[in-house]
Amino acid sequence: MERNDVLTALNGIFSVVLNKENLQLSEQMSTDDIDNWDSLTNMTIISEIERLWQVHFKLRDIIRMRNIGDMVDTIISKSQN
Repeated sequence: MERNDVLTALNGIFSVVLNKENLQLSEQMSTDDIDNWDSLTNMTIISEIERLWQVHFKLRDIIRMRNIGDMVDTIISKSQN
């Protein structure tokens, strides 16, 4: 699984959940950089990620995801198990 493919798919999820058509994610972005990305929308995003990649995140996985890059790393790691 390629990082760019994961980032592209995440961009689609974030765009829909946050209702931001022109959103362009980068790996350094965090909740501070994206309007409306709060705890509630984060759980919706996590749910969509789990559905798309058929993975399950534990609470500690979610807590460790501090930015988009961490999210990409976690998705790749979980997908390979």
